[in-house]
Amino acid sequence: MPFTWLVLIILAIAAVGFVIGRSRALQSAGGDSRDLHSLPIYYGSHVAMWAVVPAAAVLIVWLLAQPFFVNSRVLATLPDSVVTEGSSIGLVMSDVRRVADGLDVAVAQGAMTRDEAAAISSETTDVRESLGQVGVALGSDVSAEVLGGAQLYRTLNATGSLIMTVVVLVIALGGAGWAVSRSDANFRARNTVERGILALLICAASIAVLTTIGILFALLFNTIEFFRLYPAADFFFGTKWAPSFSGRGGASDLGVLPLLWGTFYISIIALLVAVPIGLFSAIYLSEYASPRVRGIAKPLIEILAGIPTIVYGLFALLTVGPLLVSMFGKDTVGWMQGGTAVMTAGLVMGIMLIPFVSSLSDDIINAVPQAMRDGSYGLGATQSETIRQVILPAALPGIVGAILLAASRAIGETMIVVLGAGAAARLSLNPFEAMTTITAKIVSQLTGDADFASPEALVAFALGMTLFVLTLGLNVFALYIVRKYREQYD
Repeated sequence: MPFTWLVLIILAIAAVGFVIGRSRALQSAGGDSRDLHSLPIYYGSHVAMWAVVPAAAVLIVWLLAQPFFVNSRVLATLPDSVVTEGSSIGLVMSDVRRVADGLDVAVAQGAMTRDEAAAISSETTDVRESLGQVGVALGSDVSAEVLGGAQLYRTLNATGSLIMTVVVLVIALGGAGWAVSRSDANFRARNTVERGILALLICAASIAVLTTIGILFALLFNTIEFFRLYPAADFFFGTKWAPSFSGRGGASDLGVLPLLWGTFYISIIALLVAVPIGLFSAIYLSEYASPRVRGIAKPLIEILAGIPTIVYGLFALLTVGPLLVSMFGKDTVGWMQGGTAVMTAGLVMGIMLIPFVSSLSDDIINAVPQAMRDGSYGLGATQSETIRQVILPAALPGIVGAILLAASRAIGETMIVVLGAGAAARLSLNPFEAMTTITAKIVSQLTGDADFASPEALVAFALGMTLFVLTLGLNVFALYIVRKYREQYD
């Protein structure tokens, strides 16, 4: 049964259970809802909850566990001879899955029946040509071992899906039936439903924490493997970035300092553009602009946040870069040799960050109590003095948070850097030279035919871990500042 249909059936069971549970509770109270412990809707919700939650939990666990079980069973049937020189067991399993998917496509399009797909043999049929006729391209001929593994893969998946469907539906029906049996006038349905909702909220709140932990471990293990192959001192204190995929270890210089410098240099220029413009825009919109002007100007500013970063990158490459060259190039002052430079990326990135600073700061300034403004005016302060001495200090923790968000966005930006700043890793104070950042090099190190066992590919995870730690430190520092200033206004 397709996954979508299974979900719809579970929801249908929950809907029917809701109606039955509500009706049974009313019947037990003689049709008078005043004799029920809880409102009738809670009894129906209790039945629906027991129909959906256990079934959904089993469904999720099954979907996560089945691929591991199927892969292990298929791997156990593959002989060692299928792993040829230059290949790996992972590549062989990729071929198995690709052939299995191709057979599924052929069956779905009617090119062969299920029995023919299960009985097809590489000795009597050109599997590659047969699958190519239904639009499934294979890079090489299919061996008998790979074909057998693909057929076993399809069989195990089909059997697992069938068992999963039966188990999940039985659990949904059983949970709904058990909940219906408890739907009487004295049952505390509201308490049970509210505890279930509380558990759901706790799970939702835990997703962010668990995601962060998952990202951390994904980076950590590969970073540790990188430092086994490449000296940590050379990585953190090296001043040269020159990876070479022709060799390992000493064949490459993987110093992170030029990338860190480029990241911070471009981010600083971007913040020097975005923070003043965004903050002044927020002050004008919240304190000086009329409602009509505010209603027009704020949405126009926020449109900048919806423009894709690739568009900003093209704007930097095709417009801002040539403009800066015409102003500071070799035909004028001679500072700038090409359109790709730190200044190009920094200016465009600053424009992109304006709505982050402006919109958040505007909301924060508007959240300052009107009583503080009235008190300042009552003491004889002017509007500008009130803004400078009352509103901005009171809103400072939130403004710091807005600037922090903009800084994190700048540090993690990639497309603008790739198109506007160039790819040169260097330590230089000249903002009119091409440089690059950590994020740009993470992309370049993980694209192409990189061997994931080499330090030249694993260095991307070390770069990501470094960026993660720096961003975390920035967040901790900003949190310290926010708490320090917030205490003055408690």
